Amino acid sequence: MNFSFHKALRARLRRGVPLGLLALAAAALLGGCGRAASSEAASAAPEAAPPIVQNGQLHFPPGHPQLALLGVATAQPSQNIALDLPARLVWNEERTERIYPAFAGRVAAMRADLGQTVKAGTVLALLASPDFGQAQADAAKARAQESVALKALQRQRELFAAGIVARKDLEQAQADAVSAQAESARAVARTRLYGGDARVDQQLAIKSDIAGVVVERNLNPGQELRPDQSGPGTPALFVVTDPSVLWLQIDAHEADLAALQPGSRFSLTVNAYPGERFTGQVMALADAIDPTTRTIKVRGVVPNPDRRLKAEMLATVHLTQKSPGGVVVPAQAVTLRGNAHVVFVQREPGVFEPRTVTVGNEGQSQVVITAGLRAGEKVVSQNVLQLAQQYAMGIEDAGVKKEAQ
Repeated sequence: MNFSFHKALRARLRRGVPLGLLALAAAALLGGCGRAASSEAASAAPEAAPPIVQNGQLHFPPGHPQLALLGVATAQPSQNIALDLPARLVWNEERTERIYPAFAGRVAAMRADLGQTVKAGTVLALLASPDFGQAQADAAKARAQESVALKALQRQRELFAAGIVARKDLEQAQADAVSAQAESARAVARTRLYGGDARVDQQLAIKSDIAGVVVERNLNPGQELRPDQSGPGTPALFVVTDPSVLWLQIDAHEADLAALQPGSRFSLTVNAYPGERFTGQVMALADAIDPTTRTIKVRGVVPNPDRRLKAEMLATVHLTQKSPGGVVVPAQAVTLRGNAHVVFVQREPGVFEPRTVTVGNEGQSQVVITAGLRAGEKVVSQNVLQLAQQYAMGIEDAGVKKEAQ
């Protein structure tokens, strides 16, 4: 019974029975295993003749049930192509600051929280830092040494004028004064860089250098910080950005680059606002293609004055690309045979011919074919893979018959 069951399945597949009908046939065969042979023969329905391959074309008998499942579309002249590309909104890095600790210390007080609007110079937190206190002390010492060196230089000048000291002593005093001034300037500039003044209080103010909104905070009062807690992979203490303008990272294919040159305008949609479109402009393209995904990163800029768009939102970019010529067919009509693109052309009702074509652009719903197909020709657009399987089995059957002869 197992042998006859598998033989029946193979026969039905070769005759092009649709997969849904094939499952019903399998169930019917299994259910009939316990019946008498005479009852099974009486209930068996006549099977349609299988399609055959002649002169490289797949021929179906008239009225074959599979023909009703093969949708056919007409190749249309290619016009401008509508492209829909996946994208992701991110912070505008030209208007974003990530703040890390410059000195080790303990968080003494918080001055800002998430969502707070800040100006340039706003204190976000206070850090009690002995290391910063050491930098303040170094600056104070340098200023004192500068004062001593300048007074010594003044005395040497007076003594040289009176003829008491030699010129070399005056020159040495001048060199010492210049060195002390340079060291004082360096130490003072270091403390001022981090908001210090003439006092030695060990209080380091963590400030924002830009105006914007606090969009990320990763510290709490009493938390211990170290300067090595920074860099890639380490969260910043604060992230301040201007969300009125966002960047958009677009994943594009090589064939899409003609429509994504710097300055190109586009529209985008997000799931949060169905039916609403936002506008943007292409700013830059990467110089390398990702070898894994075979896509290239394109950066766009999107105005966001009302801050409705949020970073990390997934978006779809819509733009138009000029037609490369050729014809347009549904994307489902094109299959791969090895490295070649193939479509099945309907030569006449029930007769289908596989044809190798050249693809100029692949969209989500349409494909532009630049060679191998003419406008007005009809191609199979539904159940193409099943038709390709039928063609392969027809080729196999034709080979078996030829060997038998």
